[in-house]
Amino acid sequence: MLTNGELERVPPSRAHADRLMAQAGRHVTSAETICESDPEGAYDTLYDAARKSLWAILANEGLRPTTKGGHLAAYQAVRAQLDPPLGQQLRPFDRMRRHRRDAEYPSVDTPELTADDVRDDLPLVRSILEIAGGVLDTMPVY
Repeated sequence: MLTNGELERVPPSRAHADRLMAQAGRHVTSAETICESDPEGAYDTLYDAARKSLWAILANEGLRPTTKGGHLAAYQAVRAQLDPPLGQQLRPFDRMRRHRRDAEYPSVDTPELTADDVRDDLPLVRSILEIAGGVLDTMPVY
């Protein structure tokens, strides 16, 4: 992924990783709070929480997705490092990425997001945040 330009090296930063994790935690709370009144905004915020937690892992290691790699690169890089045993718990991120993209750029027949969509994915995102928080102290600089 480094060779393909999907990831780049940056100075490793636990402080930056902690900042991303704090943002991710606030995003989960916000998504839960607004899911009834703004399900699309809540889902986008919930997805961002998962994305930032994956980016936190990479930031702690001294890696960052490039524009070329984007959100998918972050998911693939973290999954490659943690699977097994944690790949199953990370897998919802890719589905959420596609779901969010479809909601962001809907076709005529794309169903609207609902508060239930947000509530269904809340525990999955919380699990991703828990994984990220749990590995920050153990994963070395890449």
